[in-house]
Amino acid sequence: MLSNSLSFVSLLTHRVVMPIRPENRWLYPIDWQQLSDTIRFGRAGARCERCARPHLRFVAHLGDGRWWDADVGYWRSDRGRRIAVRGQGRGRFDMAAVRTTYVVLACAHLDHDPGHNMPGNLAALCQRCHMLHDAAEHRWQRWWNVFRLCALRDLYEDPRLTRERLARHHP
Repeated sequence: MLSNSLSFVSLLTHRVVMPIRPENRWLYPIDWQQLSDTIRFGRAGARCERCARPHLRFVAHLGDGRWWDADVGYWRSDRGRRIAVRGQGRGRFDMAAVRTTYVVLACAHLDHDPGHNMPGNLAALCQRCHMLHDAAEHRWQRWWNVFRLCALRDLYEDPRLTRERLARHHP
């Protein structure tokens, strides 16, 4: 009887495989995996909602957002629109510029708040689009981490060590 209750309790925990830091998992709802699947596969059809790259496929790209859509046989822009790619020289295309990447969709919070899980605030994004969307948030987080660590050092560091450190770096 006890083992059944323990297995039930373990079902209620956030043991979902997702690329979220363990300390942040509790910010997400318990049905996050199902919600993410609904957005990525139900609404978006297993394609990035910004650039239309397909989920779990290798795609050829030029590094600037332009990529080859093998399903339809033409190049797409970083917004998923059909484009013509001009080669270098007289109609030639430099194949050395083409790279490949493996696309994995993630469900992104457009306002960066993991507690706001309304469908209008969620988007299925590939790695590239997700990183571009989160770039400003990542810059802010990096600044905040440095600020926080400096503030902690200022609070707890021995003033004599601070004077020595500053004297070494600012002659």
